[in-house]
Amino acid sequence: MRTFLRIACLGTVATALLSFAPPGDKKPKKPKYIDKSNMDLSVKPGDNFYRYANGTWLKQNPVPASKTRWGSFDELREESSRRLQTLLQDAAKNVSKPGMQKIGAFYLSGMDTTAIEQQGIAPIRADLQRIDAIQSTGAFLTELANERTQGIGGALFGFFIAQDRKQVDRYIPQLSQGGTTLPDRDYYLKNDARSTAVRNAYRDHLAKMFTLSGDNNSSAAAHADAVLRIETALAKAQFSRVEMRDPYKTYNKFAIKDLSAQTPGVDWGWMLGKLKLAGADSVIVNNPSFFKTVDILLTALPLDDWKTYLKWNVLNSTAAYLSSPFVKQNFAMQQVLTGQKEMTPRWQFVSGLIDNQLGDQLGQLYVARYFKPEAKQRMLELVNNLQQTFAGRIKNLDWMSDATKLQALEKLNAFTKKIAYPDKWKDYSGITITDNNFVGNLRSAAQWRYDEMVTRYGKPVDRTEWGMTPPTINAYYNPSNNEIAFPAGILQFPFFDFGADDAVNYGGIGAVIGHEMTHGFDDQGRQYAASGNLQDWWQKSDADQFKTRADEVVAQYNAFTVLDTLHVNGRLTLGENLADLGGLNIAFEAFKNTKQYKEGKTIDGFTPTQRFFLSWAQVWRSNALAETQAQLILTDPHSPGEARANGPIVNMDAWYEAFGVKPGDRLYKAPETRTRIW
Repeated sequence: MRTFLRIACLGTVATALLSFAPPGDKKPKKPKYIDKSNMDLSVKPGDNFYRYANGTWLKQNPVPASKTRWGSFDELREESSRRLQTLLQDAAKNVSKPGMQKIGAFYLSGMDTTAIEQQGIAPIRADLQRIDAIQSTGAFLTELANERTQGIGGALFGFFIAQDRKQVDRYIPQLSQGGTTLPDRDYYLKNDARSTAVRNAYRDHLAKMFTLSGDNNSSAAAHADAVLRIETALAKAQFSRVEMRDPYKTYNKFAIKDLSAQTPGVDWGWMLGKLKLAGADSVIVNNPSFFKTVDILLTALPLDDWKTYLKWNVLNSTAAYLSSPFVKQNFAMQQVLTGQKEMTPRWQFVSGLIDNQLGDQLGQLYVARYFKPEAKQRMLELVNNLQQTFAGRIKNLDWMSDATKLQALEKLNAFTKKIAYPDKWKDYSGITITDNNFVGNLRSAAQWRYDEMVTRYGKPVDRTEWGMTPPTINAYYNPSNNEIAFPAGILQFPFFDFGADDAVNYGGIGAVIGHEMTHGFDDQGRQYAASGNLQDWWQKSDADQFKTRADEVVAQYNAFTVLDTLHVNGRLTLGENLADLGGLNIAFEAFKNTKQYKEGKTIDGFTPTQRFFLSWAQVWRSNALAETQAQLILTDPHSPGEARANGPIVNMDAWYEAFGVKPGDRLYKAPETRTRIW
């Protein structure tokens, strides 16, 4: 996810290619859309629908050694990443052809492990020497800014140019809390066994990385302690992830001079100039107290500690791209956090990087070779269908006043719909890519992206821009643009297939469409108006009704146990859980208008309604390593697959009727306790 977009995604972001066969390829075998061999028919649907629908598949598909999770999404990404590899290998053989040079040379540089091994630490030696020469806090701040503009990383805080949430027709500079390496502040602050073990492993990792950079053992240990001290202090000043979901709490607009007055050690007018942004008179800060803490720490801690911190930023942001000692040590820390047993294959790692760095150029080749244009038209028809259905549901709500309904319908009808790929592609001509400088290529691309970002200031807002690349298997809603987007990558089974019956497509892509639409009306999205501005359009009594019902969803998901004593954080995952609940309800109502539903014929022994819910459940099947599960509970706004599959359906009468779920079944909820929102 790109930092300048506040987007709500279907799932954690990853990239892949479609499984459509390109012209001349052998026609792919038609999938069995609801496969009983994947189910566990010994489990009662009303006891655990997720296990009933996926139990045998889960038993037969452990997490591969080079993965942290394995499920429907991951199967698609694995198969499709090989198509990325094919495109990039072709480009590497044809670097002189138009559209091939940059991605081809980039791929060659990333795969040339012989050259990378020979270079060792050389790609960052000048950076480390430059930091060693720092003699003052002012020089430290200058280096901090320069590293960001040169694509070396973003130490201490976040900085980006994005739409002003209350005036979305203009861009404004924004500052965000940051500065820590571990995935969540809790790793620094909690003293439970799991957090303590991670923290101890991190200290060891820091010391080993400093040793690789040239420190002796005692110096490396001291430097590790310095970094951990700084990052722990920063973690204490950070908002929690739940707090960060509040769009008003994180909207703090300052005149530049007023922000500087709150942080005497940092002149933000000067800093923005160093960050290559001139002329800005105001800035949005998501956590002002964090920046006050940063200001205090800059003078309270020794300059040598801050220099060590900057060195760590260089090491950490580059380690995965250096020679094998750095790569292996970097992976060793990832193993502690995720449990992953083997490194991602080199070709897959490099392919994913290029999709992230030069996604539009790779996306053009991908669309031309793999994408079926008729899928875009069919998707638009489905989106329009679901939008109409959602409108009908809003009109029939029994808990919302007519005044608020009018505003909700205005917002729904104002959705911008982005399907498959952008109407215009980015021009990467300003990026220099060679076939023998992997780290240099990464920095060149990062510098270009940074310059592209800062030069947007003062220009009209570009609403055509996408937040994901075309091959991405995901979807998103962006509240500031009031837009829903469905990259080409998600238009494949188990989400969508031309040959599938409507029950499968509506339980898959239909629920995805409804999910993204509902994000416009979840606990965050509902606070944005049809224009995209952060603006309250609700009658108070309606807002109170919504919050009461949303709190029921929080309580429901808080009760899901994931790993030993770990539970889903219902408040952190509320937006995604509301989107799942709304999306599935909207999709089912739309499905009821189809010929298949009305005829009611069984396929492979399942009724249309049963196939709809089974299609939904199989999308979320996934095995995950224990370490990964523990990390995701802290960091991921999405609930685990089992909770996503079972959570919405227990609030839908149609599911009870379809599978004969009765009182006494473990998932049973009495009708009067079923949560109904959208």
